[in-house]
Amino acid sequence: MDKKISIILTTYNEAAEIKETINKIDEFIPNAEIILVDDNSTDGTIEEAKSLNNPNLICYSRKRRGLASAFLVGVINSSGNIIGWVDSNMSSIIKNYPKMINKLDEADVVILSRYVEGSIDERNKFRVIISYLLNKFSKIILRSKINDISSGLHVMKREIFLSEIPIAFGHGEFFIEFLSRLEKKGHKIIELPYTHTVDIEGNSKSFPNLYTFSKLGFFYILRLLRTLFKRQ
Repeated sequence: MDKKISIILTTYNEAAEIKETINKIDEFIPNAEIILVDDNSTDGTIEEAKSLNNPNLICYSRKRRGLASAFLVGVINSSGNIIGWVDSNMSSIIKNYPKMINKLDEADVVILSRYVEGSIDERNKFRVIISYLLNKFSKIILRSKINDISSGLHVMKREIFLSEIPIAFGHGEFFIEFLSRLEKKGHKIIELPYTHTVDIEGNSKSFPNLYTFSKLGFFYILRLLRTLFKRQ
């Protein structure tokens, strides 16, 4: 397989970590095209990224916000025959991506999973338990074989993405619907273990506080129900 890799970064106020993330991509995925889509950061994220003068980096800045639509913008503007997404706050996981890319020789999509043997989740206990229960609930209600269906950490063949373009609204819950549709169509999805470290700020954008986390959880459930009814 001729592998031209495009890695999508979706950012909002990631200045503290963005240089390290880009440098890690360069280290572990040499010559990868890096598409950064920034949602109007106020902390200089774009400026920090551009200061690296990385010839493989392409930056887009927009005024609207939303992980799902930012991801779609990144894919539309990419040119690789393999597409991946990395959480800009989790540079430590990028070392897993070469193995993921190699696994595409035998699969259509490869995701990093918190719920297969060998995985470790180092986040606070509340987030660990809630994430686990939501994924278990999703797996049961969708009758899915995917253990970590909410994982957005992935690489996939471009033609797979184009065959089932995700409905790009919302936060990370869009990926549940996307993976579920791919699974229903019979595409092969492989899960690999990894260590989910604590985000650099201590909390992710999805869990700055209990209220925001609860609100996102509500939309997660709505998207799950939408996915279920569309699969009937």
